[in-house]
Amino acid sequence: MAAAALVETPSGKDAVAEGLLDLLKPAIQQLDLHVHSVRESQVELREHIDNLATELCRINEHQKVALDLDPYVKKLLNARRRVVLVNNILQNAQERLRRLNHNVAKETARRKTMLEASGVFTSRSPSKP
Repeated sequence: MAAAALVETPSGKDAVAEGLLDLLKPAIQQLDLHVHSVRESQVELREHIDNLATELCRINEHQKVALDLDPYVKKLLNARRRVVLVNNILQNAQERLRRLNHNVAKETARRKTMLEASGVFTSRSPSKP
């Protein structure tokens, strides 16, 4: 009876690996969603900075009084540059997360197939004992 129970369950190493994969996959997907929303916010911020810089230049050109807005425009452009830099970093991180998520899914499918082929893993519905 004990031998039959051992045959139906994956080995300890495989169980730990599958548990880790099941644990990591939702976290990776959630992190990917957050990175995506941050990237969208940064694109919107970059557009607002561009619009503000353009507006400041236009105001500066139409002012009769010599008001020097160039330092402020330069600060805005510097902020825009930093936003673009952070956006690139986030884009690279998101791409790594997507690859990791893909590898997790691929490894999970591979292990499940391997276990099913060896006859060790049997699908059980939660309602059946």
